[in-house]
Amino acid sequence: MLELYHHLMSTCSQKVRLVLAEKELEFESREIDLVAGEQHDADYVKLNPNHVVPTLIDDGRVLIESTLINEYLEDAYPTPSVRPLQLVDRHAMRMWTKRVDDKVHPFAGVVTYAIGARPMVLQRTPEQIEASIAEIPDPVRRKARRSVIEHGVKSPEFAPAIAAFVALLDDMEAALETSEWLAGESISLADFAALPYVIRLDHLAMTPLLSEDERPRVADWYARIRQRPSFATAVTNWAPEALIATFRKHGADVWSDVEPMTRFS
Repeated sequence: MLELYHHLMSTCSQKVRLVLAEKELEFESREIDLVAGEQHDADYVKLNPNHVVPTLIDDGRVLIESTLINEYLEDAYPTPSVRPLQLVDRHAMRMWTKRVDDKVHPFAGVVTYAIGARPMVLQRTPEQIEASIAEIPDPVRRKARRSVIEHGVKSPEFAPAIAAFVALLDDMEAALETSEWLAGESISLADFAALPYVIRLDHLAMTPLLSEDERPRVADWYARIRQRPSFATAVTNWAPEALIATFRKHGADVWSDVEPMTRFS
């Protein structure tokens, strides 16, 4: 039995759950409460020294880093495949997964905390907030977290973060002009890598960016992928409805400030 240490709303957790669901692989769920800081607990850090989710355990083997976990799942459980047949499409797939890891995911926390989580965090005492920030092992992430909690969407980190998300959507729109999926004519790890970040924009009430009028091919891609059984299994069935409703409200509250930042090109 596979064991997955994950969080309901974590983008990287969604990415791995999507591939598990697409392959119809069952797993023992080990939920990590990121809000409570369980990712910093000593026992969990022994599994994942980066203090992040997800972590997958397969027959005692501990696997970290969501993109690498998904590559492992494709190798270990190759049917059905989520890797393109054509080598050039495999290269394209890995370009997308690398792009998400290098240029999008580093900004996901900024966007999420500046909009969705900030109002809830500010209900804590300053001492509680600082203690939570201090547990983040990466000093760059610590600095960014402190800034977005203090300044929200007006923090200096926010505009570059939303620009990275918008650039992803624009490049997806261009890629989908010539193929049904991001890396060819079959769904692949590329689509499952990008999807959680599109979901995050949706949950933060940035749906105008995903509209048929704004990006018709992305809108069609998003509609098609949500119709797959794996989406319900990996995303909908784990979605905390009350938290998503709160995120949407907070996103709607700041959309008038955010929207001009999405028009940088």
